[in-house]
Amino acid sequence: MATDRSTLFLTTNWTLVSEAARTGDTQARAALGELFGVYWKPLYRFARRQGHGPEDAEDLVQGFFAHLLEGGGLRLADRERGRFRAFMLGALRNFMANEWRREHRQKRGGFTPHLSLDRQGAETGLRLDAEDARSPDRLFDREWAVALLDGVLDDLEREEPGFKQWKPFLSLSRERLSYAEMAQTFGMTEGAARVAVHRLRKRYRQRVRDAIAATLTDASMVEEEMQALFAALAEDCS
Repeated sequence: MATDRSTLFLTTNWTLVSEAARTGDTQARAALGELFGVYWKPLYRFARRQGHGPEDAEDLVQGFFAHLLEGGGLRLADRERGRFRAFMLGALRNFMANEWRREHRQKRGGFTPHLSLDRQGAETGLRLDAEDARSPDRLFDREWAVALLDGVLDDLEREEPGFKQWKPFLSLSRERLSYAEMAQTFGMTEGAARVAVHRLRKRYRQRVRDAIAATLTDASMVEEEMQALFAALAEDCS
């Protein structure tokens, strides 16, 4: 099993959890380390919203990851819950409530050599406003949605030459798209530009579906989870 981020969602998160917990497989554990990198920011921000300062929140999440891998916490994962993000948040809650002790803190940055945690990046844009009516759980869902979409975009940018030039058009509404300008920029006809954007969005949406499906045990939940993802993002636009 490769540990490149672009391959993470080819194997379901639950499969990685199962293999790492059942066999202690080195490759599965390394892949989980990479996967934790995706969940790092949402979990860190959740801890911050629970009242922990930046250093304590970082230590908490580092200790939580170490607990899952080294302390056997993965064996407690309940696949019947269906959603990997629900497992991660629930497990962090339990860790914070029952198992965290300051004297057992992990040295910051000591969890695993290949997992780089960007606390400054996680702090950027973090809102701790008391008047924010959204619950920490709903805010966690939003952070998860952003992390998942960013991961898909990063993978596409690595895998497909020229994707970076086309990426801005993914977020533009139909009304704001200028196919004439696109055609001039890329040296193609307007019709070809329309086809290119359509295929780009279709490919992106499929990759998002694949990434979401990898976090579920029941394929029938994909549409529901897609709706939850975009609903979480839409709250910031309302």
